[in-house]
Amino acid sequence: MPLVKTLGALALCLNLLGCWNHSAHADERPPRPVRVDAVAQIDQLMRQQWSKQGIEPAERCSDAEFVRRLMLDLSGRVPTLPELESFLADERSDKRQRLVDGLLTGEDYVQHFTDLFDTLLMGRTTDAIYGQRVEYGWRSYLESVFRENRRWDQVAAEILLARPNDPSKQGAVWFLYERNDKHQAIAESIAPAFFGIHIECAQCHDHMSVDEIKQAHYWGLVAFFNRSSNVKTELGPQVTESAVGGFSEFANLSGASSPNLLSFLGAVTVDEPRPAADEKPIDSDELYVAAAMAGKPRIPKFSRRQHFVDRVTRHHPLLARAMVNRLWALLFARGIVHPYDELDSMHEASHPELLDWLANDFAAHFDIRRTLRSLALSEAYQLSSRRPPELEDPATFAWYLERRLTGEQMARSIQVVARGSFSNDAELVRDFRQQLTDVLPDETVVKVDDALFLSNGSGLDKFLADSVADEYLIGRVSKLNSPTEQCQQLFWVALGRQATADETDATTAFLEQRSDDPVLAVRHVLWSLITSAEFQFNH
Repeated sequence: MPLVKTLGALALCLNLLGCWNHSAHADERPPRPVRVDAVAQIDQLMRQQWSKQGIEPAERCSDAEFVRRLMLDLSGRVPTLPELESFLADERSDKRQRLVDGLLTGEDYVQHFTDLFDTLLMGRTTDAIYGQRVEYGWRSYLESVFRENRRWDQVAAEILLARPNDPSKQGAVWFLYERNDKHQAIAESIAPAFFGIHIECAQCHDHMSVDEIKQAHYWGLVAFFNRSSNVKTELGPQVTESAVGGFSEFANLSGASSPNLLSFLGAVTVDEPRPAADEKPIDSDELYVAAAMAGKPRIPKFSRRQHFVDRVTRHHPLLARAMVNRLWALLFARGIVHPYDELDSMHEASHPELLDWLANDFAAHFDIRRTLRSLALSEAYQLSSRRPPELEDPATFAWYLERRLTGEQMARSIQVVARGSFSNDAELVRDFRQQLTDVLPDETVVKVDDALFLSNGSGLDKFLADSVADEYLIGRVSKLNSPTEQCQQLFWVALGRQATADETDATTAFLEQRSDDPVLAVRHVLWSLITSAEFQFNH
C-alpha cells in the first residue's frame, strides 16, 4: 500500500479520534461560538485558494441570474413574474442579503428542504410509501425541523434514538421504522446520512480502499441497533429495544472471527459485558426503566441506542463536517469533498482550510439556516456560471456550476410559470418526483427516458392543456395582438430574460403560422421553453 495513502488514512483517523476524545472529556459542553463574520471568512479563504492557484474567478452574476438561482436553491422554484420584477427594480445596495434572509424564513424554503432531506435521508420510493411518510408524521417532523430552524445535533439525536416524548416529534421514529428491522440496512443508511461516509464495503473485511474504515466499525454500528425492532402501538409506530441479545461474532474473508463490539469510526468503544458462551440472559422487567408514557415501549437500563446517541453522535467530528459539506453541495453542485457523502481518506477536500472552518463554525451552532445564509451571500456563490475559458477544474469553484433541477424543483417551477403559484401535492409533483430521481448526483447525466418523459409524457401535456384559462400565462399571452410581444412575454416569464433576435424571429414565425389557434400555439412555445436545457438547469 502506498505510504502517502497510509499516512493520509492514519492522519484522518487520528484527527477523528482526537476530536472525539476532546469532546468526550468536555462533559457535554458545546464548542465556543465562532465570532468572526462567516461570509467574510468564506470569502477570504476562497480568495486565498484562488490566489495560490493563480486563478481569476468569473465575474459576478447579474441580478436576474441571482434571483432565479437563489430561489431555486432556497425555495425550490423559479421566481414569479412579480417577484422577479420587484427584485430587479429594487435599488437598495443590500437587496441580495434581504432576499436571502426573506427566503430562509419562508414556507417555500421549509417545503423545499423537507423534500431534499426526505430524499437524502430516506431515498426515493413509491407513492404508497410517500403516503406513509406523511401519514405517520415523518414529513411533518422534517417540516418542523426547517420551520423552527432546530439544531441539527438535536435532530440527529431524536432520529437515531427514535424515542420521542413529545407527540409533535413522533415522526422522527420513521427513519428507523421504514427500514423494517433490517439492521444492516439501518447501519448502511446512518453512516452516510449523518457522518458522510460509506461503510458497506467493510461488511466482509476491512475497507480495501479506505484504511480507517474497519470491519469492526460496520458490525459495531449494526450492533448499536440490532436489539431494536418495530412495534405498532396505540400511539402509532414505535421502535422498541430489547435489554438482552444482539451478541454475535463476524468473520473476515480468511475465516477469523471477532466479537461485534459497540464500536464506530472516530469514537471510543462503548463497554458492555458479554455473556459467556453457554449463558442465556433472561429478558426480565428488572432490566428496564419505566416507559416515559403509557403506550410507549419499555426502555432498557442499558440502551445501545441511547449510548450511540450520547457517546457517538454527540460532538462526533463528522456530524458537523458531513452536514456543511452537504449544504455546500446543495448550493454549489458538488461538495468541498466530492462526492459529498465520502468524507474519507480517499477523497481529499478541494479547500481543506475552508471545510475545517465551516465544520468548526457549524459545530458551534448546528444552525442550518445560518450556514445556508453564509454560503448564499459568499462571493463564490454569486459568480457567473459562464466558465472562464482558461479554467477546467470544477473543484476550484471559480465559476458557478450548473446543475439539473430535482423533480420537485421542476414541477413547482412549471406550475409557477404556467399558473403563477404551485401546490406541493399536485399530481405533476408526483410525476416528476418518480421520473427525475437524482438529488446531488456525482455527475449530471440526462437519461434518454427523462427526455422522453418531457417530450411525450402525458402528465405534463395534460397540465399545460388545463392551464389555458384567462388568468394563466397561456391565456393571457394568447390574447396579445403582437407575436413579438407574445414571444418576449413567454421568454421573460419562463426564463427570466429577453429573447435574442434569432429566438424572436423563430418564435414569431411559429406563432404567425399558427395564428388560427393562438392558445395552442402559445402552449407549444411554452412547452418548448420549460423543457429546454436552460429551464431544466440552475445556472
